[in-house]
Parts: sequence; C-alpha cells; structure tokens
Amino acid sequence: MSEHHHDWKQDGVRVIPGDQLDPNTAQTPGMNRAAAINFARVGAEKLWAGTVTIHAGAKTGAHHHGELESVIYVLKGKARMRWGEALEFTAEAGPGDFIYVPPFVPHQEINASDDEPLECVLVRSGGEAVVVNLDIKPAEQPQAVAWIDSIHKAP
Repeated sequence: MSEHHHDWKQDGVRVIPGDQLDPNTAQTPGMNRAAAINFARVGAEKLWAGTVTIHAGAKTGAHHHGELESVIYVLKGKARMRWGEALEFTAEAGPGDFIYVPPFVPHQEINASDDEPLECVLVRSGGEAVVVNLDIKPAEQPQAVAWIDSIHKAP
C-alpha cells in the first residue's frame, strides 16, 4: 500500500460538462477555442484539450503552437488545412478524421463548407495554450498532400 495519502475525491477523475468550457484561452482570428482540460481548470501539466469551432466559409489566421504537438479530431464539417512557410501545402479532413500538427509548423485551418460550421476537438501536449499568430502571405496555389504511412497504402 502507498505511503502517500490521496484525496481521490478532489484529486481524481474530473468530468467537465460540454456547456461549461472556458473561452478565456489563447485565440486566433477566425476560430473560437474553448478549454475543457488545462492546468488552470484541472491541474493538467502535460496536455490541453478543448473544442474549436470555425464558422461556415471562414478561415483562421496563420499560426503555430511553439514546441507543442496538436491533435485535431473532426466532429462535424470539412476541415481544409494549409501549412508550410507560405502555407503552400494543403489537405482535407472530415468527420472521424484526425489531424496531427507537429511543433512549430505554421498552419491555417479553413472551413471548407460554406453552409455548416466546422466543429473539432483539440488536444495539445502541454498544460497551457500556446498560440503564436503569424503574418504570412499564403501561396496562391497550394500543393495537395495525401498522407500515406508505412503501414497503409494509397487508395
């Protein structure tokens, strides 16, 4: 048995109701982020989680998240991601798809639908939100990139 006493009632599992997310978090023009899990709310030291909504036809400003890794899970809508020094690469994701954004990668989220919001769950590898907004002139013709890993083959 452990020699340390834990108050599991106060220091155990936390359920954060979806209607009690905190919009007081780092923002990027064109999107609304709301924190569910972070250091301030639950004491999380190694991750940040919340939601992101991008209105129909809208796009965010270019930004990166410093040394943090990000995972975006698309709940509803169609996401178009652009990334690179001039946002010269692009890929799309729909409901059920995951998007991975490595540290320091300049990127932009775009709602590829003109008539429905893009709703996503976002998880980052640090307890605080890091957002560095960038002033980038986007490439006019981004190159589509289909991700293929060493396990799966192209369709």
